[in-house]
Amino acid sequence: MKKNASTSRSGLLAAGNWIIDQVKIIDVYPQRDQLANIRRQSQGTGGSPYNLSIDLAHLQAPFPLSAAGLVGHDDLGRVILEDCRHHGIDTRHLRTTPAATTSYTDVMTEDSGGHRTFFHHRGANALWTGADLDFEKHKARIFHLGYLLLLDALDAPDPKFGTKAAALLHAAQQAGMKTSVDVVSEDSDRFARIVSPALKFMDYCILNEIEAGKTTGFKIREADDRLNTVSLRHAAGALLQGGVRELVVIHFPEGCFMRTRKGEDFWQPSLNIPAKYIAGTAGAGDAFAAGVLMGLHEGWDLPRCLSTGVCVAAASLSHPTCTGGVKSLSAALKLARQFGHRPALC
Repeated sequence: MKKNASTSRSGLLAAGNWIIDQVKIIDVYPQRDQLANIRRQSQGTGGSPYNLSIDLAHLQAPFPLSAAGLVGHDDLGRVILEDCRHHGIDTRHLRTTPAATTSYTDVMTEDSGGHRTFFHHRGANALWTGADLDFEKHKARIFHLGYLLLLDALDAPDPKFGTKAAALLHAAQQAGMKTSVDVVSEDSDRFARIVSPALKFMDYCILNEIEAGKTTGFKIREADDRLNTVSLRHAAGALLQGGVRELVVIHFPEGCFMRTRKGEDFWQPSLNIPAKYIAGTAGAGDAFAAGVLMGLHEGWDLPRCLSTGVCVAAASLSHPTCTGGVKSLSAALKLARQFGHRPALC
C-alpha cells in the first residue's frame, strides 16, 4: 500500500473513549461503610479523545479536529455529540449504538489537594473496534488513540499484530498518518500484554510515569515518592526499543521527559502552581498531551512542545472538570510568567 506524505495531511483524528464525567467534590474520601459529604458537583468531559479534542478547540488549534468512537443512543451520548459540534469537531465517525449506554465515570475529588477516585462504567466504548474508519480517505495528519487498557474490543488479541489496537494503529500508519497513543492508569499486570504489542505502531508515545513503569518494568517512583530519574530514562529507552518510531514523552507532576529515536533527551519542569490554585487534577495528563501534539502537528521545536504541554496542563488544574480550565493558548502560556517553573529536574 502506498503511503501518503504526512506533510500533505492536516488535522487530528481522536479516537477511543468518549465519557461523561460526573464530578463530585467531597470533603474527604471515606472509609468503607462511612459517609462523605458532596460539597458541589458538575458534569464534564472524560476520556482521552474527548478531553484532547475539547482542549485543542479551546486552544484554537489551527487545524481540523475529528472524533471517532461509539456512544449510546441516550441523553449522555447526545450531550457528547452536541458538545463536539459546538466546538467545531467533526463527528461523522463518532457513531451511536442502541447496544450499550454511553460511558460515564463518577469522579470523587477531595476538596483539599484535588486527589480523585474514579468509578467507571465502560458502556459503548467497550464495543468500538474502529472497523468503520477508512484511513486512506481521512486527511488527518495525526491519529490519536486512547486509552489502551480501557477499550475492550481493541484490547482483544490479534493473531498477526498482538492486539486489535495494534492492528488499527498499523492501518493508520500504512495510510500515511502519524500515530499517538495514551494509556489508562490502572493497578494491573496487563500493561506488557496489551500496551507492548502496540509500541511498534506508535510514532508518539505519551504516558505518565506510572504507565511507563508498568509497561517496561522499571520502578520510577521510590518508596518515599521521589522520582528516580535514572529509571525514568531507562523506561523511555525501553519504550523506544519496543518499537516507538519517533519519540517517547513521560509526564509526571514535577514535569516531563522526552527521548527521541535520534537519542536526544529533553527535560521540562512543570509550573510552580500553588495548592490553592488546584481545583482538580483529572484532566492534566490529557491537557499536557494536547499541548505537545499541537506543537508536533505544527512542527515546533521539541522544547517548545514540552513547555506548551506543561502550561496547558497547569491551566487544566484550575477547574474540577477535565477541560473547563483550558482557555486560549496565550492564556495558558501566561501562567508560566505568573507562577514560574519548579526547579530543574536534571
